[in-house]
Amino acid sequence: MSGPVDGDVVAALRSTVAVRERSRFLLERARAGESRWFTVDDAALARAADDVATVTRNRYPDLDIPFHSRWRHFEAGGIDRRAELDTLLAGAEPGERARGMVDLTVISVLLDAGAGPDWGYREASGARYTRSEGLGVASWHAFVSGLFSCDPAHPLQADADGLRALTEAQLADAFQVTPDNPMVGLAGRVMLMHRLGDTLAAQSDGTGRPGTLFDRLGSSGPVRAHDILEEVLVSLSPIWPSHNMIGDIPLGDCWRHESVPGPGPSAGWMPLHKLSQWLTYSLIEPFLWAGVEVTDLDGLTGLPEYRNGGLLLDSAVLRLRDPALAERDWTPADELVVEWRALTVALLDELAPLVRERLGADAQSMPLARVLEGGTWAAGRVSAQRLRGGSPPLRVVSDGTVF
Repeated sequence: MSGPVDGDVVAALRSTVAVRERSRFLLERARAGESRWFTVDDAALARAADDVATVTRNRYPDLDIPFHSRWRHFEAGGIDRRAELDTLLAGAEPGERARGMVDLTVISVLLDAGAGPDWGYREASGARYTRSEGLGVASWHAFVSGLFSCDPAHPLQADADGLRALTEAQLADAFQVTPDNPMVGLAGRVMLMHRLGDTLAAQSDGTGRPGTLFDRLGSSGPVRAHDILEEVLVSLSPIWPSHNMIGDIPLGDCWRHESVPGPGPSAGWMPLHKLSQWLTYSLIEPFLWAGVEVTDLDGLTGLPEYRNGGLLLDSAVLRLRDPALAERDWTPADELVVEWRALTVALLDELAPLVRERLGADAQSMPLARVLEGGTWAAGRVSAQRLRGGSPPLRVVSDGTVF
């Protein structure tokens, strides 16, 4: 059993302070030429900032940039699916409307790991969406159909029993997965839904819904973005299937890197918490729509995923010491991938002010959540499409739970 010391260590690793400090350490180490995997070209950072600023201007000429959020994918095809959900929830009291929005956000984000280059989702209109937009639209339709609810009288919710009853065949049908439309990591997604159901069933409030997170945080005035993240990391920690643990406490998206320093048993662990931070970014708007102020947005970090990380490789800010490494398959646990993701976090913190400078914005008007959306994620997608038909620069084998 874990003791209080282990609990304190895990709590520290669940902080974005640790994410940033340890990412910065690995970046300075790489700059000093001590990385086994990467070199850093600081001169290329300015060129990357130019590219991001150009993409941002093209996408948002008036610089009215929304937050980087799952809700952008619900807008695919120019359709306001939030308004459609508002209509469906029209008879619900405000708290239930907020819980429904949070339920959808949590489910959709957890189903958001890369689907692979061959999968897509076709709406009744005939429009076909791929990658993140496809996953967002598919999960939106699955949610409003009641797939994640055990109560036919209340389909617009996700609950423990509904999630635990979900089958691979049901999710495959909802996401239109066939031999001709294959999805990477389908079984991993179903397993994640089952583990989420088990976790919700064990929670003490007895309601068994992700949306109760709003009740725990949204009823006492302003909430910091990091408070939402902490609640996500603590309440959802049992769902992560990785074997990364200190004592018997699961660490989630936190991986071994032998060079990372830290006190006691935290040494050698590199926390990243990408999916949890992506979920937190995506929860900001449901809280705001419910009238809850969310503060300190830059308490979160840039997201260590393959679009942001791909931008840094494609713009040669980062270079592989051995280009042949790009021809191999990697896993999230491999040190090269752990370091790539950590360097991405640290370099996004350096890239953001350069982008703001080029756009004549400041950190208050353009927090990191807007730089990412404007932004680094979109520029990474553009470079991936230009160079590799949309594929990332490194092949990371996904189980549907991290990327």
